[in-house]
Amino acid sequence: MKRAEMGRGTVNKWDQKEFKQELCRCTEKMETIIQAYLPKEEGFQRTVLEAMNYSVLAGGKRLRPMLLLESCRLFGGDERLAEPFMAAIEMIHTYSLVHDDLPAMDNDEFRRGKQTTHIRYGHAMGILAGDALLNYAFETMTEAVEIAKHLPVEEYYTTLERILQAQRILARKSGIYGMVGGQTVDVEATEKQERLTQEKLDFIYRLKTGALIEGAMMAGAVLAGASPDELVKMEGIASKVGLAFQIQDDILDVTSTVEVLGKPVFSDERNQKTTYVTYRGVDECRRLVEEISGEALKELSALDGHQNEFLRQLLIWLISREK
Repeated sequence: MKRAEMGRGTVNKWDQKEFKQELCRCTEKMETIIQAYLPKEEGFQRTVLEAMNYSVLAGGKRLRPMLLLESCRLFGGDERLAEPFMAAIEMIHTYSLVHDDLPAMDNDEFRRGKQTTHIRYGHAMGILAGDALLNYAFETMTEAVEIAKHLPVEEYYTTLERILQAQRILARKSGIYGMVGGQTVDVEATEKQERLTQEKLDFIYRLKTGALIEGAMMAGAVLAGASPDELVKMEGIASKVGLAFQIQDDILDVTSTVEVLGKPVFSDERNQKTTYVTYRGVDECRRLVEEISGEALKELSALDGHQNEFLRQLLIWLISREK
């Protein structure tokens, strides 16, 4: 099946072989786009540029840029406009991991099977590389304006509005009302060795993990011209996906191995963190993942006139992943 068949109003069922092949192609495409927007390693500040690129190119599923692109395609958008945002959201995600690995946070030495940035380049450069990636992400988003300049005049101003709205979404979802806010509550609870209530744990998961997934899917939809009502529905779908994704992460932390996971296991227990597994146990968490992800997929299928089978398969894959 060709990509052009996955736009508006088309439902196609893929088998697992087709999905895995398309996933490989899409991942390669993400790598090419992300690398195209990374800074050149030159000048007196070369070390921080090297550290930035090392962090981004250390691997990963490229989930968030993929979700952004497929959400844009779901509503029939132009993927060229989405490309700077795809690179930018991966930079934001990577900066959060660089800082999360620091001694003041989780103090991890390996991620994705490689040395973490602060181990490779030193603590100070790890902080600076994270700072630089966040700033460079928003600089990268502005490249979409240059792409918009080549559009017909009647489309230009509408497209600019969409670009600004997408930037605002990613700023909020990655900031104090999103990812940073969730991380703040998580860090404070860890420092106090606090056993989190279910309400506070849900708050952390919704913001720390879910917010950037919401940002990816919402930004992609906005760039394609999704209506306000459709945007609300996409946020709800992404919120459920984010929660299921994080619960699955909790499960993997106690059931996987370093070799499979690509990062330390039992890190939540070591850092005395309360997780869904703490409250519910592994079996109940697996049931919850299935239930919550099922609701998300049902809501995705209910979007009138908009279908993207690869996006549906992608959500299933990421929630049931083994690493």
